[in-house]
Amino acid sequence: MSLKINFLTLICCTIFTSFMFGQEGKVTINQDKHIAVLLDLKKELNKTENSTDRYKIQVYSGNRADAESTQSKFNAAFSKWQSTIVYEYPNFKIWAGNFNTRLEADRSLKEVKQKFSSAFIFKPKK
Repeated sequence: MSLKINFLTLICCTIFTSFMFGQEGKVTINQDKHIAVLLDLKKELNKTENSTDRYKIQVYSGNRADAESTQSKFNAAFSKWQSTIVYEYPNFKIWAGNFNTRLEADRSLKEVKQKFSSAFIFKPKK
């Protein structure tokens, strides 16, 4: 009798495990269509974001009036890079660009130095 029970248990286990391994899984992701738009927006924000991992070019450092006139000249000559006036005691500074790599900044600095010879590359501490 014990042999029949063991044999029957073995057959049942074999049948049930064959059903267990025969399953296939399928994953469906339901996602709002606006998520792709938000991700693209975030990429754009990251390009313009003030980050310490980015390089900038300092074009000018000095008094406010000269900083404003230099910024106007810079914007007229180099519209592809956004420039901002930053105040760091005791000077007003013009920072331009937002470069991901030092190589990008070096290439841009060559162009900028043709009109603004005192320009240099740095990484903001903010």
